[in-house]
Amino acid sequence: MFQSIRKHSRIVMVLLFLLIIPSFIFFGIDGYNRASQKSAVVARVDGQDIHQDEWDAAHKAESDRVRAQMPQIDPKLLDSPAARYATLERLVRERVLLAAAHSERLVTSDAQLARSLQEIPAIAALRKPDGSLDADGYRALVGSQGLTPEGFEARMRQDLSVRQVMGGIADSAFVAPAQAKAALDALHGRRAIQVAHFSPAAFAAQVNPGDADIEAYYTSHAANFQVPEQASVEYLVLDLAAVKSGLSVSEDELRTYYKENLERFAGKEERRVSHILVAATKDAPAAEREKAKARAEELLAQVRKAPQTFADVARKNSQDPGSAPQGGDLNFFARGAMVKSFEDTAFALKKGEISDVVATDFGYHIIEVTDIKTPHQPSFEELRAKLEDEWRTQHASAKFAEVAETFSNAVYEQADSLQPAADKLKLQIRTAQGVTREPSAGATGPLASPRFLEALFSADSLQQKRNTEAIEIGPSQLAAGRIVQYAAAHARPLAEVRDQVRQALVATRATELARKDGEAKLAAWKAAPASAAMPVAVKTVSRDDLQQEPRAVVDAALRAPASALPAFVGVDLGSQGYAVVKVVRLEPPAALAADAAQQQSQQLARAATSAEALAYYEWLKTRAKTQLRVDKPAAATPAPRE
Repeated sequence: MFQSIRKHSRIVMVLLFLLIIPSFIFFGIDGYNRASQKSAVVARVDGQDIHQDEWDAAHKAESDRVRAQMPQIDPKLLDSPAARYATLERLVRERVLLAAAHSERLVTSDAQLARSLQEIPAIAALRKPDGSLDADGYRALVGSQGLTPEGFEARMRQDLSVRQVMGGIADSAFVAPAQAKAALDALHGRRAIQVAHFSPAAFAAQVNPGDADIEAYYTSHAANFQVPEQASVEYLVLDLAAVKSGLSVSEDELRTYYKENLERFAGKEERRVSHILVAATKDAPAAEREKAKARAEELLAQVRKAPQTFADVARKNSQDPGSAPQGGDLNFFARGAMVKSFEDTAFALKKGEISDVVATDFGYHIIEVTDIKTPHQPSFEELRAKLEDEWRTQHASAKFAEVAETFSNAVYEQADSLQPAADKLKLQIRTAQGVTREPSAGATGPLASPRFLEALFSADSLQQKRNTEAIEIGPSQLAAGRIVQYAAAHARPLAEVRDQVRQALVATRATELARKDGEAKLAAWKAAPASAAMPVAVKTVSRDDLQQEPRAVVDAALRAPASALPAFVGVDLGSQGYAVVKVVRLEPPAALAADAAQQQSQQLARAATSAEALAYYEWLKTRAKTQLRVDKPAAATPAPRE
């Protein structure tokens, strides 16, 4: 067939031309692009689409970043609908601000880019002593992000241009003193109140439910009287400590480790040195440095003839003001304390020897070693326990990946028992009773890991009693488990929980009676304020001082209209009953210390700036004709109150 095509290649080309060209005419190149684009459009900004694959890639990158910073985080939180939608909103925001920057022709100059790059610590650290940039280091730095220098700088320009979009709002927003005073006065407002409480306990004696009432309440609230599902489990944990305990080290390996690390165990050798300095900085003219060197050579010849005069010569001639008065003595120091050329010379000399002239950035030195402090070298037997522990620790880290693979394979290949994996790796099988799908208070290790519990209560584990796969529960920590016994959630019989059911029913009805009585009193006292039977005590409350009242009571008192006092408001306190609040009078706000008042004014200004920035961003979204084609996930709502 291929021979036939080669033979009639001209005819084939004509046929292809006739087939392909018309399709381009009718559908266009864009039509082919659209046909090949399988990823759905999830948002549109300024005429540009954001596709599902872009969203997925951005969310994966964000999840990887968060997981790197917080290894213990529950992966389900990162992959929740709310987390994914937040990533989409960030993508949209980036596109909206970029469109605004282009629309307003906001550009970043070369000088502004250079200043911004210099403000990045990692780049600033690449500066050479002469002020130039280490080009190779810079290329390696941006290359670690998968970028070329040109690409990195282009992205920086774009980021700086985008920042200008919101920068004007942030820099110009302010709160006038009168506005600040009004807001802070409301925040710190105080009111004198009286409160009448209607407690369910006062109405409990009026509730006397019969058997039919109890049975009906039990039937309609059966879930409240269930025994939750629970399991008896066994599990294994593989961590560095387990790997470490399983390692064995030979005598020869231990002695080799001792020799390799003896200097570290013994400590650093120290040298006591005196020196004579003829100062000449590295930036000094060549003639000046030559003159200083010649002077140093003269002084060297002098002390070589009479070594015992070194201290006197140093006192009279050394230009190091710190050591000259002490005859040039620099006391003891170890390696790493001095500049390299000075240090190398000092540690090459024997005690009492005087060096040749040594050049540094500070000038020219003559060095004499006056003493050597050799550290005590502990014997092998002294260090045996420490050597063995260190060796095991180091090798456990290197060995963990290999042992982890063995662990994973062992719990998978013999899935009906953990014993083979425990025997193979010398691990202890641990047990626990009353384990539930959610971590219990005070749980530790695997039983505190949502990922491990999710695997433990998976269908395969529950139905087949198989081992879970190896689950990562922390850095260098794996666990696998299995359910030994399982009890599904089930309702307890009414005879067993009758007293609990009756108490719950009485509490519910007493709460309802308290609310109805409170609402009736509220209506009556509003109609005839003089008839209000309120407690005599008057309390002055504020948001910072609740005077032992529930937060809901104080919030209601502060929200009550103050145009006509006294004012009455009712507050439903749920299971705590009902309260009627009488606002007697307004009290002036408590005086704040000057620093506290200033801090709160600054916080108010920041809040105002955030509000203005948000409003401006929403306007930019509208101008860019932004469309989000994915519904925002519904926020989790609390369970309804009984």
